[in-house]
Amino acid sequence: MGKRVIDFNLLEDNDWDDEIHEECGVFGIHNQKEYDVPRLMYYALYALQHRGQESCGIAVNNDGEINGQKGIGLVPEVFSEKILDRMQGYSAIGHTRYSNGEGSSIEHCQPLIFNFKGGRIAIAHNGNLINASKIRYNLENKGAIFQTSSDVEVIANLISRNGLKCNDLEEILIKTIDVLEGAYALVILTKDRLFGIRDPWGLRPLCLGKLGNSYVLSSENCAFDTIGADFIRDVEPGEIVIIDDNTVKSIKTNNNKPHKSCIFEHIYFARPDSIIDGASIYKARLEAGRLLAIEHPVEADLVVGVPDSGITAAIGYSRESGIPYGEALIKNRYVGRTFIQPTQKLRERSVDIKLNALSEEIDGKRIIIIDDSIVRGTTSFKIVQMLKNAGAKEVHMRISSPPVLNPCYFGIDFSSKEHLIAANYSIEEIRESIQADSLGFLSVENLLKTPIGTAKENYCTGCFTGNYPMQVPVHEAT
Repeated sequence: MGKRVIDFNLLEDNDWDDEIHEECGVFGIHNQKEYDVPRLMYYALYALQHRGQESCGIAVNNDGEINGQKGIGLVPEVFSEKILDRMQGYSAIGHTRYSNGEGSSIEHCQPLIFNFKGGRIAIAHNGNLINASKIRYNLENKGAIFQTSSDVEVIANLISRNGLKCNDLEEILIKTIDVLEGAYALVILTKDRLFGIRDPWGLRPLCLGKLGNSYVLSSENCAFDTIGADFIRDVEPGEIVIIDDNTVKSIKTNNNKPHKSCIFEHIYFARPDSIIDGASIYKARLEAGRLLAIEHPVEADLVVGVPDSGITAAIGYSRESGIPYGEALIKNRYVGRTFIQPTQKLRERSVDIKLNALSEEIDGKRIIIIDDSIVRGTTSFKIVQMLKNAGAKEVHMRISSPPVLNPCYFGIDFSSKEHLIAANYSIEEIRESIQADSLGFLSVENLLKTPIGTAKENYCTGCFTGNYPMQVPVHEAT
């Protein structure tokens, strides 16, 4: 069979791009009345904006009364000075969200605030439950009513249902998470406590910090740096952290499940200045680039990174190869991942709106372009064309992760195998289709060496290998 060449110009669905998304970022504080909580939450969520740019929200506890504000848009678009002035309270949770197919209406924004027998409660969730539909079906048969398609509402209904037979919230939460399957990091606010919960596999990150005498929880410790908090430790897989005025208590519910953090946190999602489960994101990406240079060397004049997550790997590639690193792609910092694209003609220009090539740096040179991944392929094609149009003599594409061959079930937005280019075409067919002079991916073996100081068995690589930490829906995995 001859090589098949993909005609990217025929792809009119804007979802067919190379951007990948993880659902959200979460943050919580149990404040000892030391700080202006709404503004502190504002800055913390700003630090987690990279994890979700569609909507955001804050729920605040004011002397036992929990109320909130949420909306569609970035943190500074949703929270004005006037809104922050109105929000009063001493403890809070917050959320930044990217929609993973759940919907983009205000009803899907978090935190979700609801009442049950035990009182008023707010909850924010990061991740994806693989048994949410099954739980929803069972609850609806018992009379539950749902307003959204979100996982967080499923969790809220479970809490309410379990609260009918039990008055102890800790026991209610243990019973609730006992039936959850998939990836989740939760922050939960009650009238007198703050809870942080991480799934038994540790797929989604969550960490604990301290600010003065107050305790904070966050998806990433980079938010601690922003507000001046000190990192204490990562929340362990399967752990429930309970914070009140006097203590920090821990309940372990792992049930001997193996630790399987999402490797894409290191490849793409997390900020370079974060440390997750003891591994520096910056060092992991630097090492990925170094190993990529050893695995796929090529003669060239300049190494270039695709902003932003490809830059650190490009620096690593440059240092190992001895080929100079250069800034040849300029990113428009004011364009978010969800910017408006009202017509097909503008959709076709999406990469040009986000990136522009420095022709004076590129013209006549052999370029190595480093990106973090190729998922669907259209962005890679457009970037190669951009570089060649700017005068590049050769364009060699290097990817600091393996080919994505399988869907993700735990919060990454590539759920359909038919949309994964590497699952349907050979590497040579992809190279020819994106019109690169050469193409090389980091191997799984080398990828697992990149989180410095951590064991390779501590990571989920299902999207690359098909080896998931738990049983996934059969009809989706084929």
